[in-house]
Amino acid sequence: MIVLGIETSCDETAASVVENGKKIKSSVVASQMNIHSKYGGVVPELASRHHVQNIIQVIQQSLEDASMTLDDIDGIAVTQGPGLVGCLLIGLSTAKAISYIKSLPIVGVNHIEGHIYSNFLIHEDIKPPLISLVVSGGHTDLIYVGASEREYEKLGQTMDDAAGEAFDKVARLLELGYPGGPIIDRLSKEGDPNAIDFPHPYVWDHGLNFSFSGLKTSVLNYTIRQKTEGNSINTANVAASFQASVVDVLVEKTIRAAEIKKVDTIAFAGGVAANSGLRARFAQRCQESGYKLFCPPLVLCTDNAAMIAGLGYHLLKELKLKSSDDHSGLMLDSDAVREFANL
Repeated sequence: MIVLGIETSCDETAASVVENGKKIKSSVVASQMNIHSKYGGVVPELASRHHVQNIIQVIQQSLEDASMTLDDIDGIAVTQGPGLVGCLLIGLSTAKAISYIKSLPIVGVNHIEGHIYSNFLIHEDIKPPLISLVVSGGHTDLIYVGASEREYEKLGQTMDDAAGEAFDKVARLLELGYPGGPIIDRLSKEGDPNAIDFPHPYVWDHGLNFSFSGLKTSVLNYTIRQKTEGNSINTANVAASFQASVVDVLVEKTIRAAEIKKVDTIAFAGGVAANSGLRARFAQRCQESGYKLFCPPLVLCTDNAAMIAGLGYHLLKELKLKSSDDHSGLMLDSDAVREFANL
């Protein structure tokens, strides 16, 4: 089965062609980073407008890279949420139009579940049950993936800022630019992660939930105090100490979740999964504790359509959809998709 995936949940316009849920035939992403960087974050209306401008070209390029046309496609998978409403509508409307014109079955994919699937897309030996950390600019979720197919339980989530959001806000505070995650990651390599004693917000009294707003405030208070006292600020040390605190909390809570659920496998995904400090710390702690660890390559950490198409293959199979007039133009959900969306 050849599936065309479409992803427009935020500011990345992406399309991909995937065969049988595993083989990536093409993956094209049009980034809007340069457009939004001047504003220090994503401007939803601008993002929607540029999706309109980019989406047809991106889909055409993905088909060309796969040496295919729409006549070779067996089904369409499109991100249905969570995300920015205007951005999602562009992808959904385009997918429905193609579905109607070509009489193709179409299925909606949960964006977070897509990130979880990115590890299954690329790693042949990953097997549930496992703990998956999904960590990005908009999400910080700890998900238990059960032994039966597509069985999920949300164990923890952020109570305020997502981890990636905290990176962006601290980078803005330090006047480093946008997006903050990659900038702080690069700068951290020049600093001392133990230079500043920022808090490590475990908040164990809230179980496996996360909270990064207090840490962000600590960075703000530190910079204000240093300026008030006439001291210079070593930006590299601030970045390294801040990143070390975030990484420590993400890793330790994930391992704690694995202990609670008595699983031996840990996976993590999402944009912040590209952070070199997080990848190194996870590798170290999992080796020490005997956990099998999986993470996607960097190109599959950020928003992409390959994970949407890969998961869409399984949804289409579950629903036993075939290309027919009976199914064209319909947005179809399985119970599992609805259940996941309500977690």
